[in-house]
Amino acid sequence: MHLDGAAVRSCSVPLSEAAGRQITTIEGLARNGELRKVQKAWLEHQGSQCGYCQCGMIMAVVALLDEKPNPTHADIDRSITNNCRCGTYQQVREAIHAAANT
Repeated sequence: MHLDGAAVRSCSVPLSEAAGRQITTIEGLARNGELRKVQKAWLEHQGSQCGYCQCGMIMAVVALLDEKPNPTHADIDRSITNNCRCGTYQQVREAIHAAANT
């Protein structure tokens, strides 16, 4: 999720820390029913298989692209630390670069 625009792991944020702050979950990314460019790229490049990591990764990628619109491989490695059980890291990287270039 995003807490005041920053990607955080929702499982490790105490509720008291989120009180009064802006919270955005993956359900809040689409605007007027239109998927964001990251979500579209995720679908086009098959960024996930089982979906276990999908929400966390997409939220982390949106925050990364907000900060660095054209991230390097090193930027991606530093920022996207979510684990993918299916090992779709190459598709995720392709989706990130595709979203950055749209």
